[in-house]
Amino acid sequence: QVQLVDSGGGLVQAGGSLRLSCAASGRTFSTYTMGWFRQAPGKEREFVAAITWRFGRTAYADSVKGRFTISRDKTKNTVTLQMNSLKAEDTAVYYCASDRAGRNMGRFPDDYDDWGQGTQVTVSS
Repeated sequence: QVQLVDSGGGLVQAGGSLRLSCAASGRTFSTYTMGWFRQAPGKEREFVAAITWRFGRTAYADSVKGRFTISRDKTKNTVTLQMNSLKAEDTAVYYCASDRAGRNMGRFPDDYDDWGQGTQVTVSS
């Protein structure tokens, strides 16, 4: 199992930036992909971005492409989501997740095994 701790959320004005971090511990050597998801009130959890642990290959949801950047630091076992040009519709609880089964950068919550506790991002318009 991999333990994940999300941090970095907060309140920001539209057009601003935030940087989310996810610290991983435990069986991190078994991780294939790390992902970020978000869930707004009354909505389903949705895919935001993912990165393969070994080669750093990335994937993004169309709604964040060009504004968000996912990266990982293998020496520190951390994954970061840099969010720029934030919009009100980006408001949600953001969760990092790990895939230990090699599901080829899945875009659904069921494709991931471990989850962080979530961090709130609120963008005021």
